Amino acid sequence: MLYANQTQTLNITAGQRYQGLLERILFSTLIGMPCCLFLFINATMLFILRSKAVFRETSRYILLYNLLFSDTVLLALSQLLYIMGACRIFPTYPVCGVLAMLTGLTNIISPLTLVVMCLERYVAVCYPLRHATIITVRNTAIAIIVVWAFSSLNVLIRVLLLLNFPFDQLQSLQMTDVCSDISMSLGPMSDVYNKAYTGFVFVSAGVAVTCSYIGVMVAARSASTDKASARKARNTLLLHLVQLGLSLLSTMHSSIIVSLSRILQRLLIVRIRSTFYVFIYILPRCLSSLIYGLRDQTIRPVLMYHLCCRLKLSHLSKGRGPTKSHS
Repeated sequence: MLYANQTQTLNITAGQRYQGLLERILFSTLIGMPCCLFLFINATMLFILRSKAVFRETSRYILLYNLLFSDTVLLALSQLLYIMGACRIFPTYPVCGVLAMLTGLTNIISPLTLVVMCLERYVAVCYPLRHATIITVRNTAIAIIVVWAFSSLNVLIRVLLLLNFPFDQLQSLQMTDVCSDISMSLGPMSDVYNKAYTGFVFVSAGVAVTCSYIGVMVAARSASTDKASARKARNTLLLHLVQLGLSLLSTMHSSIIVSLSRILQRLLIVRIRSTFYVFIYILPRCLSSLIYGLRDQTIRPVLMYHLCCRLKLSHLSKGRGPTKSHS
């Protein structure tokens, strides 16, 4: 026997049977194309951040790699779950549980990594003389390990909560609904814990990022501070604050859908859910590559070189004609 929130989800996703084949193909195509595009951009960024020593040995870029990695995995998992839902593929509870846990793991890593990145920018602007001694590669690695350990602890607690669910009372482990985080909230304790943990993480992250932003703004008014560096750090922190807010909305996505399902028709809910997926799940996971890929003077030329597949250099070489070889 499943709980009320699962029954509500079943009512929501059951509306997909009223979607025509053409509409499902259209939605899947419109959603899949930007997702695949940014998966390619993120993968390119990950390759770039491991291709040069300056990126591998700089704390700022190490943190960016961790953020992009978690965002890319989450984006891929979310797209997989969306395709399974659109194709009406219902996995077993263990398979869905693994996918949901991995999604939850990477979903929490992103805001925690954003906090560490904001603190790094705060130290760089407010304590420039001590930045090299505080923000080292070793300390950065420790911070990343702490982030992953804290996120893994959440997954472990969720698994322990699932062990209390009487799976033996189910007629079959085969799901009759699409796989999602709501579908794996198999008890009231699990639902309460998820909301409490998510609220704690995002409130703490929001306070930390906001305090860093205020600290950078105050330091920017100081005569001894590099104005250009402080302004760039302030803009970066503001973008991270927006990114954190969008990530927070992604955790509220399920609650919003459940609330709307009580007053709207099923088919409309399915369409709203697809729209929310684009703006709440895909968009925040793409901001990191845009923020750093386009704004960072070190990454941007390398990124444009790889994204253009060396077309620019090929065009230049053809325009110049044959060149003499030098021994």
